[in-house]
Amino acid sequence: MARRGALILLEGVDRCGKSTQAKLLAQHLNGTLQNFPDRTTSIGSTINAYLSNACEMNDQAIHLLFSANRWELSEKLRDLLNQGTHVVLDRYPSFLPSHILMWWLPRYCYSGAAFTAAKEKPGLSLDWCMRPEIGLPRPDVVIFLDISTHDAAQRAAYGEERYEKREFQERVRANFFRIMETEAAAKAPWHVLDATKSIDELHASIKAVATSTIAQVEHTPVRILE
Repeated sequence: MARRGALILLEGVDRCGKSTQAKLLAQHLNGTLQNFPDRTTSIGSTINAYLSNACEMNDQAIHLLFSANRWELSEKLRDLLNQGTHVVLDRYPSFLPSHILMWWLPRYCYSGAAFTAAKEKPGLSLDWCMRPEIGLPRPDVVIFLDISTHDAAQRAAYGEERYEKREFQERVRANFFRIMETEAAAKAPWHVLDATKSIDELHASIKAVATSTIAQVEHTPVRILE
């Protein structure tokens, strides 16, 4: 079969450097960078208003909006991968409650599990949260950029959006590590990298992971969430 592109997801707490590193990796691979949420769509503009504290929504509503935002672009992502284009995802969030954090993980919304678990609010069933994601392309690797909330808080623009509060981000970071420890996480390989390194040093580490992943998946079909 023809070589396909790799779907590479960068994750981490807010202000860990995801956007900078995702852009650098996409340029290095001559690939496509896709940010989530995609705030350029009509659904994305509503999500942006929520994240910017311009409006309020309950957890069910925002969960479905994030899912719809992913589905808006799912066919585009699949086509790019099948055409041999590497796709770098800068986070792919959704929202899940704390009592179902230890869910199966071959899906994009790792941020959602970590962020909603940090809210510590019950109310959404596991089955209900999973169903909107079934059929989306699954990442070939997750690269987690690790940084303490203290170091993240020193970075420019910290605190501008809804979830950028240190206590909340500490719970988010802890939840990410809980996710990695689950048996299901083995279905989507995770690599933890030190986000306090210089931009160039971190970029070199990310390139190494990406290169290895591409070699492993280039002759395999695009996987989907099941």
